[in-house]
Amino acid sequence: MSAWLRLLMLVTDLGFIAYWMIVGLDLLPKEFLYKDYDNELLVAWNLSFIPLDLVISLTGLLSIYFYKRKSGLWSSLCIISLSLTFCSGLQAIAFWGLRLDFDLLWWVPNLFLMLYPLFFIPKLMRVSAAAQ
Repeated sequence: MSAWLRLLMLVTDLGFIAYWMIVGLDLLPKEFLYKDYDNELLVAWNLSFIPLDLVISLTGLLSIYFYKRKSGLWSSLCIISLSLTFCSGLQAIAFWGLRLDFDLLWWVPNLFLMLYPLFFIPKLMRVSAAAQ
């Protein structure tokens, strides 16, 4: 696991946990809220990401833990975490795109979630296949 991958996963995984704590405590400043934030359906849509994002954090942090312990489990957990991270970003981008809502405050982090895993998944798949 490269230092860059570890750093990006830590930022992402701890970022998800921090984001959901901030949302749960209703600490997001109004200027950072997405359009129609008070719409009950949009709030439910946003909250529907909690299980996915927390599974991403769990698998990502466990991957780093197992890598440090030199356990082969790390690569499978890493691939799962990165794949789910891509899915989380893709779902959000698809939603905002369908709504024609192009707020960079929401697009940039979700494009990051969607794109950064694509740089690491192919190499991890090759390493995993070679190990078998």
